[in-house]
Amino acid sequence: MAKAAPLQHACSECGYTTGKWLGRCPSCGAWGSLVEERVPAPAPGVRGAPTAGRPLLRLVEVEATDAERIPTGIAELDRVLGGGLVPASLVLVSGDPGIGKSTLLLMALRSMSAERRVVLVTGEESSAQVKLRADRLGGAADVHVLAETNLDEVCATLERERPEVCVVDSVQTLYAPELGSAPGSVAQVREAAGRFLRVAKEHGIATFLVGHVTKEGAVAGPRVLEHLVDCVLHFEGDRYRSHRVLRAVKNRFGSTNELGVFEMTSGGLEAVADPSELFGRPDEEQPGSAVVCTIEGTRSLLLEVQALVSPTDLAMPRRVGTGVDPKRLSMIVAVLGRHAGVALGQADVFVNVAGGVRIDEPGADLGIALAIASAGRATPGRHGVACFGEIGLTGRLRPVAQPDRRLAECAKLGFAEALVPDGTESRGRMRLTAAGTLRTAITAGLDASGSSEG
Repeated sequence: MAKAAPLQHACSECGYTTGKWLGRCPSCGAWGSLVEERVPAPAPGVRGAPTAGRPLLRLVEVEATDAERIPTGIAELDRVLGGGLVPASLVLVSGDPGIGKSTLLLMALRSMSAERRVVLVTGEESSAQVKLRADRLGGAADVHVLAETNLDEVCATLERERPEVCVVDSVQTLYAPELGSAPGSVAQVREAAGRFLRVAKEHGIATFLVGHVTKEGAVAGPRVLEHLVDCVLHFEGDRYRSHRVLRAVKNRFGSTNELGVFEMTSGGLEAVADPSELFGRPDEEQPGSAVVCTIEGTRSLLLEVQALVSPTDLAMPRRVGTGVDPKRLSMIVAVLGRHAGVALGQADVFVNVAGGVRIDEPGADLGIALAIASAGRATPGRHGVACFGEIGLTGRLRPVAQPDRRLAECAKLGFAEALVPDGTESRGRMRLTAAGTLRTAITAGLDASGSSEG
């Protein structure tokens, strides 16, 4: 009777392994993250003698050449990747189920197949299902399909065919028979990522890995999966909305501040060339609304921030933000009450960024504060005025980076005036209203002719 393979416990966050189960990982400190897995048997044969090692290289003597990037045929995807797909790179694309990951990558493969050999490895769908989706998107062109979940078979096929671009949908469906655990387990995902990394680097295959996400929105599987790949792209949005946002969480070949905006239509995903026109048109004469100009990588973006202030009977008023950092929202509410005279201690505050976009830049602080103050005083903001600025804990406004690009975007959409921190200069024809403190900015940003309550 064959002896069963020994068991070990691996951390799903950092990959730490131990022979016994522990409630808390000694390496990363995560609780309840250790899962059981079987250790694969060693390959037969005698281990060779230790090697003498490889000679060291001086960094100044290393010759580095920039590889020519592969255009995906989708401008927004190329923008997030940093100008196109780098040969022999490994890119992880994650997102909620049904958000459009498979659709986006199939459209990219269809475009690249006109000049390059491309392969789609599908483990979740059959070849017929992929063909039906391709027909809905306008045809499959010359995309090769491999419906297989055995990791050994997939890697052997890629080494034999040597495509230029490969998409694996998804990495959680593949399994290595020698491991003995179920597909999607920590050991299987780690093994699959390592094998694809080796194949991509050795044979120059640019590879996309589609990954699932957890209920918290993080990439499912071990954290080592994100460390192995070159790029981590997160596809986000609401399945009940038609717009999607693609962000780079990690990118070894470009910036992580870029974002791509798409619209889901009956014919697939369509790139939104001017998101400001889509997200930056506020409702006129409505309290609780402000237009803020943010910078995302090389793109300036106008967004509408909406706020609702409602009296509450709760001992702890709620601070709820959709599309904004909750901690940043709590700070702005505290500064409004302490330095701007906007009493919010007995009110619930709800903030939402229109269109389902998320704001991470501190330059949006002034727009969030102005929307909350407008809702709290039931006074609409001044029509045709956009704003940007960072708020300090002392109530002062701080200048932000790249004001010229922000003002140019505001002027392009027809805004005649901008509310900005002191020290901001305009090289265009826009009229600026500068403010040194948050209290002054709120006074200048709200419509003096509007009604005021409390």
